[in-house]
Amino acid sequence: MSWSDNLIETAAGIRDLIANSRRVAILGIKTEGQNFQPAFYVPEYLVRAGFDVIPVPVYYPEVMEILGRRIYRRLIDIPGDIDLVDVFRRSQDIDQHVDDILGKKPAAVWFQSGIRNEHAAEKLARAGIKVVQDRCLMVEHRRANAV
Repeated sequence: MSWSDNLIETAAGIRDLIANSRRVAILGIKTEGQNFQPAFYVPEYLVRAGFDVIPVPVYYPEVMEILGRRIYRRLIDIPGDIDLVDVFRRSQDIDQHVDDILGKKPAAVWFQSGIRNEHAAEKLARAGIKVVQDRCLMVEHRRANAV
């Protein structure tokens, strides 16, 4: 198997990845005060859909909880395994998180709509982590469950 097989782009691959993900860390999550932004309402949707969502905000140093859940400042600090890291960061800001992601070794990383970083995606894929780029997890979850 080549590392590029970890770059998930097919509908079937995305469906399988979602079906096998229950514990999702949200890197770059926003707070309830920004509930109109995708980085809040997508994780809120995931909670309602039954996912175990773990908030990992980049800003908001005073915040201790989001969506009623304890926040973590780094992925590596989250106890236990992570199935998926859902990333809400600008493409150019992802590189600063790659070492933290690699340290946690989630099964998969998902870059939300409009987010692509080929260098980071290749580095993660070469480490055996599945990567989805430029897709909305909420939209894809709805699509997978409508079939």
